Amino acid sequence: MNVEQTDILIIGAGPAGALAAALLRRQGRQVTVIEREVFPRFSIGESLLPQSMGLLEEAGLLQDVIEAGFQYKNGAAFVRGQTQTAFDFRDKSTPGWGTTYQVQRARFDQVLADAAARLGADIRYGHQVLAADVDGARPTLSVRAPDGASYRIAGRFLLDASGFGRTLPRLLQLETPSDFPSRGALFTHVEDGIRPGAAGFDRNKIRVTVHPRHCDVWYWLIPFSDGRSSIGVVATTGFLERFEGNDTERLQALVAEDPGLSHLLDQAVWDTPARHIVGYAANVRALWGRGYALLGNAGEFLDPVFSSGVTIALKSASLAAAALRREAAGETVDWEADYARPLKRGVDTFRAFVRAWYDGRFQQIIFHPYKTPAISRMISAILAGYAWDGDNPFVAEPERRLASLEAACDWGN
Repeated sequence: MNVEQTDILIIGAGPAGALAAALLRRQGRQVTVIEREVFPRFSIGESLLPQSMGLLEEAGLLQDVIEAGFQYKNGAAFVRGQTQTAFDFRDKSTPGWGTTYQVQRARFDQVLADAAARLGADIRYGHQVLAADVDGARPTLSVRAPDGASYRIAGRFLLDASGFGRTLPRLLQLETPSDFPSRGALFTHVEDGIRPGAAGFDRNKIRVTVHPRHCDVWYWLIPFSDGRSSIGVVATTGFLERFEGNDTERLQALVAEDPGLSHLLDQAVWDTPARHIVGYAANVRALWGRGYALLGNAGEFLDPVFSSGVTIALKSASLAAAALRREAAGETVDWEADYARPLKRGVDTFRAFVRAWYDGRFQQIIFHPYKTPAISRMISAILAGYAWDGDNPFVAEPERRLASLEAACDWGN
């Protein structure tokens, strides 16, 4: 079988793949994207972080996103019982964007992919990767086209942006167990029916609600610009298995357990069947190998609580494209030092915050009645996605800083 040739091969046309394709096209590289699905297609991860805006701007995709008319977002609200607290991402210690959007991912991903295609990326929808060979002179994929025909295609370099599909980790046996407990999520979109001016509700913020009796169970409510919202709940798989019925019935029963959330959604129209995902946390032995690198969720996925997934995906695409630009210029690139370690610095910051959320430390901190403004701005920067800012003490030493703050738990003294 003849082997088709390209310059850069990308698996997946989601945010990481589209951003990488756009950046590489701006470098003048030939880019071929193999995407299993046909867009638009449903996905979660709908609340962006402001850090993403700068990355979209870098790739020339920001105007497309702005003109799409998505829901404006300026922060995050956290609710536990009768207690509420909020972070305004414009009030943060790290310079940069302080606002972003809440997006229906089917449309958002299509906007990015279409923009990358306009820049000249060859995006092949409905094409499925069957096998990968990274031992030869060039990484090569075996692909099945929508008509059932198979072909092989090779590139100078291969980027896996396949997200939860985790194509290369599966095919190359790169997966390792996550050190997070097995959790799952139930979620759907509803016509939310939330009244304008509803007490304690800000449509410009994602709302994260802690279960009234279980601090490791939480709900997301992500409002969209069309009067609809994404609603979901995250818990250990064992907890979710206690609820019977189909996914919609289980999700509705869980929402009913929180009085504030159920009141907010008492006029909601549940017109879309709920879905579920379980055991989503994932890790790999390495983020790169000879001739390839893993982007975003294909490499590692932590947890959705701080909406970090898309930001990590876009950051990984930016770092990989920069490394490929240097290689094309004749420089020697150390993919561990120039890609994996810089990416993991931010991922490890988010990891520390995720751990602190589930063991209750972070909740104790944010719901404490006395807050020092300077520390609030540092935490706001992390929640806004600036997890790579080494000048922020909560990035430089996240575990130690969180532990010290939780121990004191009195920001005003």
